[in-house]
Amino acid sequence: MDDNKLRILVVTQYFWPENMRINDLVSDFSAKGHDVTVLTGLPNYPEGKVFGAYAREPEKFRRYAGAKIIRVPMISRGKRGFRLFLNYLSFFTSASVIGSWKVRGREFDAIFVFAVSPIMAAIPAIVIGRLKKTPVFIWILDLWPETLRAVNVVRNPKVLGVVGKLVSWIYNRADYLLLQSHGFFESVRENCTRSIASERLVYFPSWAEDEFSNALPDTKALIDSDPSTFTVVFAGNLGEAQDFPAILDAVEMLRGQVSVRWVIVGDGRVSGWLAEQVKLRSLNNVHLLGRHPLEAMPGLFARADALLVSLKTNSVFEKTIPGKVQAYLASGRPVLAMINGEAARVINESGAGLACASGDWRGLAEITRTLAQSSTEQRQAMGMAGKDYYQANYSKPALLSRLEELFRVATLRRRTQ
Repeated sequence: MDDNKLRILVVTQYFWPENMRINDLVSDFSAKGHDVTVLTGLPNYPEGKVFGAYAREPEKFRRYAGAKIIRVPMISRGKRGFRLFLNYLSFFTSASVIGSWKVRGREFDAIFVFAVSPIMAAIPAIVIGRLKKTPVFIWILDLWPETLRAVNVVRNPKVLGVVGKLVSWIYNRADYLLLQSHGFFESVRENCTRSIASERLVYFPSWAEDEFSNALPDTKALIDSDPSTFTVVFAGNLGEAQDFPAILDAVEMLRGQVSVRWVIVGDGRVSGWLAEQVKLRSLNNVHLLGRHPLEAMPGLFARADALLVSLKTNSVFEKTIPGKVQAYLASGRPVLAMINGEAARVINESGAGLACASGDWRGLAEITRTLAQSSTEQRQAMGMAGKDYYQANYSKPALLSRLEELFRVATLRRRTQ
């Protein structure tokens, strides 16, 4: 075997043709000549049902960018509730049992877990890692059980306790825990029942998809250019955590004072409520565009004068950097942030825009007014400062090269033991 070639198993509940950041990692490592295998489920996110193209011709989805894809059966997620729980349960059970069987006889140098919620997706990697004596790397993008408590998905203390023990079991058995935010370190240590060596905890942030960092002008954007008004764009999940009541209060405060166009793209649990409130309050300057593919976002961002990110006040959210922050920075547009903690630090430290505290709708109105009244040159300077900060801290090539080196060190360590 070529000593420079790594054999990597990626375990992820979500994968192409679903639009996920893990797709970038797989294509990058395959392009470098590594032997990459992906263990995943059936594509059904976010619609909640298996993609029609896959259902009709599954044989066309067996390879991606040169990587082999192994799919295991699971229950599609549906919309929410108990069906979603069955979706999570069926994947980690199926991937642990059937997945282990499907990779029998194969050797790997590293097993990498894309650990967006739920954390149980890491269980198959732990099982396979033990069977094959292969180091397991878990990329932790959400804190469990803290996030469950923060968004009120689970309130029962006994259930949260069980989830906490499961998380501890996973953390204790992983070889490396890659943490997307500096704010995660304390929480992860607290969830480990055993002492965890410092070299096992690695800061590994997210990057933006190539569409944002390499974006070209798009003449077919979702909105038209309108120099007569200041355009603020919010893109992403429309959930309770994003605090749309506070955003709408800021919209109302500025009405009649500053010409602002608020463009909201995405869907989620509060989509219906948001549409009702916009109509009830006669907010004619709020445009709800619904969900659109990732490919449409760079063109939309290019038409924006500012990009909005917000999260409710919460000790867990303060430790998290929403993935949209990297995309916003990479796009080179000014950022308006109603957020606390790590994300606010990044916005302020980078000089990419203006931030106010979570839930402070008056503050959001004021920083929006300030940015709207600033000069085009001032806003361009903010956007370029954000882009420079992105290149220095979240560059995809640099991050993936660092991960490759971690894999090599772990492989060498295993061979010399």
